Amino acid sequence: MRSTMSRMAALAAAIGLAVAACSSDKSDEAAKNEVSADGKVVIDTFSPVGPDDNLDTNQVTKIMSDKFNIQFRWQTTTLDAGPAKEKRQIALASGDYPDLFLLIPWVDGITQADVLKLGSQGVAVPLENLIKDNAPNIQKALDSNKTLKEMSTAPDGHIYALPQWSECFHCTYPDKLWINSAWLKKLGLQMPKTTEDLRTVLRAFKTQDPNGNGKADEIPMTTDVQDSSLLGYLMNAFAYNPVGANNGVRSLLSLQGDKVVTPVNTPEWKEGLKYINSLYQEGLIDKAAFTQNAEALKAQGNDPKAVTVGSVPVLWPGIFVQLGSKDGRDKQYNAVPPLTGPAGKSYTGYNYPSSTGYTFMLTNKASKEAQVAAVKMLDYIYSDEGRKIGVMGPEGVGWSKPRAADVALGESTKVDYYRFTDDQKPKNIAWDSMAQYYLTLDYRNAQAVPTDIYTESGLERRLYQATKLYEGHEDKAQWFPLTSVWPDPALGNEIATLQTNLNSYVTQNQLAFITGSKNVDADWDTYVKGLDSTGMTRYLQIQQEAYDKYKAGSK
Repeated sequence: MRSTMSRMAALAAAIGLAVAACSSDKSDEAAKNEVSADGKVVIDTFSPVGPDDNLDTNQVTKIMSDKFNIQFRWQTTTLDAGPAKEKRQIALASGDYPDLFLLIPWVDGITQADVLKLGSQGVAVPLENLIKDNAPNIQKALDSNKTLKEMSTAPDGHIYALPQWSECFHCTYPDKLWINSAWLKKLGLQMPKTTEDLRTVLRAFKTQDPNGNGKADEIPMTTDVQDSSLLGYLMNAFAYNPVGANNGVRSLLSLQGDKVVTPVNTPEWKEGLKYINSLYQEGLIDKAAFTQNAEALKAQGNDPKAVTVGSVPVLWPGIFVQLGSKDGRDKQYNAVPPLTGPAGKSYTGYNYPSSTGYTFMLTNKASKEAQVAAVKMLDYIYSDEGRKIGVMGPEGVGWSKPRAADVALGESTKVDYYRFTDDQKPKNIAWDSMAQYYLTLDYRNAQAVPTDIYTESGLERRLYQATKLYEGHEDKAQWFPLTSVWPDPALGNEIATLQTNLNSYVTQNQLAFITGSKNVDADWDTYVKGLDSTGMTRYLQIQQEAYDKYKAGSK
């Protein structure tokens, strides 16, 4: 993990030089248009793709290709965030980057700092005029949605990249813990309410053979690196832990009144780390939780020999267990409400809007024809028809109009569509997370969802009901509106480097404190001093200036 962080920091530094060099010989002239043998505009497109999909043969790819006369030439990564982001950074650093980045926020969404940097270097093409001339649906969304416009528009007035907009209720509260309720019942335990209740439960999971196979094979708590909300969930019983981006990198920023601060150097944060370390030292947190990827976590959850996983801090259960499992193990897991810590704190992370990170970015490699075709395609995805097809696939294949007895997810909401479950549809029919560009709350709440929350098709209602346990525990007074506050574009390079270095430093030290390679008490002061030498003071100064301008402009 540490070597990966070091490589990423080196890459970040290299990008500032390499991209500047490769963009310096680019004038305002558009790149030359490339046309396929059948007359379509060729667009080199960089995207992540899952193991069951092939973007060349995907049904939505064909629909978009035919409708907008595009020949996609895909450069793909996996859904594993670390390698996906590294491949993107290498492409930028080498100058061998595509015409279009079409990304997924929770995999490899581009940070605000990198958008600023790439825009100032001429790599990212400004989109505002393309949108005005070719994208009425996008323009309408920007004009009617203040926060979306703030997210999208840099201080110089340019839109260098677009984020997705996904008003996903359960994603807005991502710091959840899913626990094996069947084990609680078998052992006569109550749902934990405090940090010490949780310790008691995890000890029982470890020592009292709740799966009944006579083996000490139970894993009290585990997770994976990409999806983990372990630090988020547990720390929120001690100190408010800001969420940050969707790709596992926490924010370093919170507010005290109108002062921008960081929580990661506070006494409360220290106490939270001591608590998590104590669970780790007792063997109540799996060592693999800080190193394994999503596939390894799911292998634990789906262990064919026995149910071995007691609790997992992630967004939703399908990350660690197969929904619709033949033995019904996926039905055993329920959400634990935010815990109360020793000082009476009981926060939860808040992520609004729930899709952060920038996912649609045209580069200076794209011809004018490619730019127009790509923006028109995205505008279609902003429409009701395009949104449904892009996310779910063709009608009758991935979704249908509502059926007679269907009930909408939202209370007092008219049902609009039914989305087929995985066992009701073929694979490789949709762009799914890659196309979630304007999923409003009304759109999501209009989905038909069965009332049995433990069926596969009832998943959204299960998540909706679970999230109600967390709603109200967010502290909006401390919440820093990360996506709406833009630093000075002239500082794009500096802030991108600061973020990379600080994220690496904080991540490495927190891992060291949790696993015990550093002592929280003995090494805390050195860690705090190191924050400043890594650039925290300067980072907070830049963010304070940006927040002050944001506040002044929003009044």
